[in-house]
Amino acid sequence: MIKHVFGIVFIASLINPIFGQSKKDDFQTTSRVSIVKTNEKIVIDGNLSEAIWQQQKPATNFFNKYPTDQGRANANTEVRFTYDENFLYVGAILFDVKAYVVQSLKRDQGVMSNDGFTMVLDPVNQHTNGFLFSVNPYNAQTDDLLSSSLGNDDYPSNSWDNKWFSQTKREKDRWFVEIAIPFKTLRYDQNLTLWGINLIRSDKTRNEFYTWTNVPLNFRGYDLGYTGALVWDAAPPKPGSNISVLPYTTGSLISNVKDNLPTKGNFDAGFDAKVSLNSALNLDVTINPNFSQVEVDRQVTNLSRFSIFFPERRSFFLENADLFSDYGIPGIQPFYSRKIGIAEDGTALPILGGVRLSGNLTPKTRIGMMSILTNKKAEQAMQNYSAVSFNQRVLARSSIKGYFFNRQSFMTDQQKKQNPLDEFGRNGGIDLNFSSKTGVWSAWHGNHFSIKPGVSKNAYYLNGGAGYFGRQFEFILHTDRVGENYYTDMGYVQRIENYDITRDTIIRAGFNDLFNNISYRIIPKKGKINMHKLGLQNYIVFNSDGSLNERNLEFGYSIMNKNTSRIEIQFNNQETNLQFPVKFVDDDAALPLPASHYNYSNLEIDFSTDSRKKISINAGVTLGKFYTADYKQYSFQLTVRKQPTISAALQFEYNKLVFPGLYGSEDLFLIAPRFDVNFSTNLFWTTFLQYNTQSNNFNINSRFQWRYKPMSDLFLVYTDNYYSEPFLKNKNRAIVFKMNYWLNL
Repeated sequence: MIKHVFGIVFIASLINPIFGQSKKDDFQTTSRVSIVKTNEKIVIDGNLSEAIWQQQKPATNFFNKYPTDQGRANANTEVRFTYDENFLYVGAILFDVKAYVVQSLKRDQGVMSNDGFTMVLDPVNQHTNGFLFSVNPYNAQTDDLLSSSLGNDDYPSNSWDNKWFSQTKREKDRWFVEIAIPFKTLRYDQNLTLWGINLIRSDKTRNEFYTWTNVPLNFRGYDLGYTGALVWDAAPPKPGSNISVLPYTTGSLISNVKDNLPTKGNFDAGFDAKVSLNSALNLDVTINPNFSQVEVDRQVTNLSRFSIFFPERRSFFLENADLFSDYGIPGIQPFYSRKIGIAEDGTALPILGGVRLSGNLTPKTRIGMMSILTNKKAEQAMQNYSAVSFNQRVLARSSIKGYFFNRQSFMTDQQKKQNPLDEFGRNGGIDLNFSSKTGVWSAWHGNHFSIKPGVSKNAYYLNGGAGYFGRQFEFILHTDRVGENYYTDMGYVQRIENYDITRDTIIRAGFNDLFNNISYRIIPKKGKINMHKLGLQNYIVFNSDGSLNERNLEFGYSIMNKNTSRIEIQFNNQETNLQFPVKFVDDDAALPLPASHYNYSNLEIDFSTDSRKKISINAGVTLGKFYTADYKQYSFQLTVRKQPTISAALQFEYNKLVFPGLYGSEDLFLIAPRFDVNFSTNLFWTTFLQYNTQSNNFNINSRFQWRYKPMSDLFLVYTDNYYSEPFLKNKNRAIVFKMNYWLNL
């Protein structure tokens, strides 16, 4: 492992002088805006009537970002800054408005599908992590933490919430933004008078994005490597103490017919706390957390042989999540927070409490420490989940990262004898990530291990790869090697467990894989098309003995139009050497597919209409083969909106599999209507229905949310589950009331 580490660092030190030379402007020299102190009282009303706003020289002359990164923006924007002892103030005027496109008034909706103004702040000015603040013309807020680990295809998770203030004002041809951010909300070095900053404007009427600095098309507008400079006239004020406590209380009434349990009522309480230990380090504490207000998972049809990865939705596990989860690749991840407090069958386990320490030890060193304790339930013993991680920035945009995760079970001696592998599970590793100064060239390597009682061999995971991410051409080559005894009690490895239906057992099998992706963008200068994109992707899996396990080849072509509509065509060819018999139909009389060699192909076509319209459609069809079956898939989503208050969407998916002979057939339906009503930026009602024949479940989830004070909410949630066959036979239902209050100390 040490040889790998020194090898990558040595190669990176040689490559960096070659590929690390930046062709981009020195933005912090050419893109600068001043911030000066004011003694005038600033009223956050969206009017920008205070004298200081007229006295300040604005940041203006934005660049085009999307669909082209050439030339200046087609709409003018002016942004000014000032501050006093308590707040950082931002005032912006967004000119040349043709119409307003705002699809929701909910918090954390972002600006990808809405008009909006966004500010990216990097107070430590090291391009490692920062803050994002955004508002749309109706003053719906979005905030988040940013880190350098966000890739070109990643979006912020909107996992960080804090208290700040904004107001907007709309006129026919322009709109105004006024923002006040408490200094104690931010983390910064008081002695630093040069902060990294960028400004982003979303103009959905034109389907265009603009940035203050000239960010290349192949990078996100919030990429921390492309910030300009916010120049202070003096040292910023001391941020002061920042301690927030969020107590909650909840009551519920639960009926469980499926398990033949009587209806019962529950009352509970707990709290979360956020403590800023210094300008860059934050402590989070949760006692008896309750996540009853979290939206249910969106059900999917699973035609793979493996379990599905569902995203984390619980807020405590989302903030600074990259410190723990940004190891491995999708499908092979040492850390997957849904393993904490959720059993294998999806039922919730009681979390007694937890602590998390995260932030910067130095401007270039981030750390994360977390410990969660779950209570025992039925046959499940009490568990402790602990994680330690660090991220050390090296060179211009590169990093060395390491972690150690530990799950410890408090089992009885009898339980240890019955299930010795369940006593504990430990994982550790180190990742080396090299990126050129422009971020165009990248290389990475990871060396990971696991520890289990009595397991000493083949408990490893190795990966490595390289990529080029240019404006038009992208290339990725990546490989993994996973030992059969690589256990991840706090993680997710999709392929390692294989189900043999004839023996009704799970067999662990190590594997090696190779992934490559080549894509090319064609960006027309004129016309109705924003972009053509061609892509070729190949994924090959080998068994531990080197024999072929599976190969998947995909060739795709997509067109993105200026009116936001798009069409995608993809050809897929898959070759599978099936190791164990498998069954894809729910029919006791049907035979499982035998372990054998299969080669099959299909064609997929998807299209979507203009998403800005009152009525929009997404539809797709897939035709071809699935193993030996004739395969058809039809998907359809109809969305009707009255912007920005009402949205109704109907999602429909139908999969039909017809295997030859005695192998059976299957018709799978997934129907999911959703209704959203935004009464204001503080009052919402969402109802989500899901009818899924594969999981034999019909779910109703209706959630009412009232944000009665900043960051303080009242929730009323109703959930109901039925069997889809026979229809309307109830499984369970619950109604939950939850109220929390944000208290600053």
